[in-house]
Amino acid sequence: MDFIPAISIKDIIDIVIVSYVIYKLILLVRGTRAIQLLKGIFVVVVTWALSTWFKLNTLQWMMNQMFTFGVLAVIIIFQPELRRALEQLGRGTLFSRSATEDDQEINRRVGEVLKSVNYLARRKIGALIVFERETGLNDYIESGISIESHISSELLINIFIPNTPLHDGAVLLRNNQLMAAGCYLPLSENPFISKELGTRHRAAIGMSEVSDAICVIVSEETGQVSLAMNGHVIRDIKEETLLSKLFEELKSKTKAKEKKNSIWKWRKR
Repeated sequence: MDFIPAISIKDIIDIVIVSYVIYKLILLVRGTRAIQLLKGIFVVVVTWALSTWFKLNTLQWMMNQMFTFGVLAVIIIFQPELRRALEQLGRGTLFSRSATEDDQEINRRVGEVLKSVNYLARRKIGALIVFERETGLNDYIESGISIESHISSELLINIFIPNTPLHDGAVLLRNNQLMAAGCYLPLSENPFISKELGTRHRAAIGMSEVSDAICVIVSEETGQVSLAMNGHVIRDIKEETLLSKLFEELKSKTKAKEKKNSIWKWRKR
């Protein structure tokens, strides 16, 4: 009978630390193009394993050559993610709780959005602003024009001014960045949606059906502001209520998940 070595407390701690590091690295690249590159690397590794198993010498040689230069290629390909990881490590935020954000930064972000929404609503300028949360929205970001700028009310207002190149479509926000404008979103096919709602509202509802994103809509017909979440839309939402709901939902992603089933018990004031 083979001897099975006993697992010590030190081994368990070692496994837990390594697992946590891997988990944080996955969170770091989730929702970015790096995740697609990781899938490609996985395919290469599987191909190498199969070529070794079936003794396909030519294919195995090609895979070996790829591995020879693979380390350098990975460093080049993942340079943005590695730089971001090192920056976070230097700030001491890489291993901090990912579910919490600085309240002041959330206040600033929500404040900039609300300033732009109020300006657009008074002038009946249509707008659609999407807050990304846990679900990555890269596919929709890539459908628009990349901006990757800090969020500001002036920039949001200029984007939605009529007859400008980016006024049609949605703006997507990720954390503290305005990622892209003029993005195309999936339209909801819910037959029970009011016929009064146009394409902009249907796109917001559709996005909230396929993701956990929060969508703020300004109607160009009425100037009313609406909020779409979890496949529902609340129309003509008041500024104070919108402010509190956005802050509450963006403050903690974990808290938002726990409240997902009960959030729509809240009604328009």
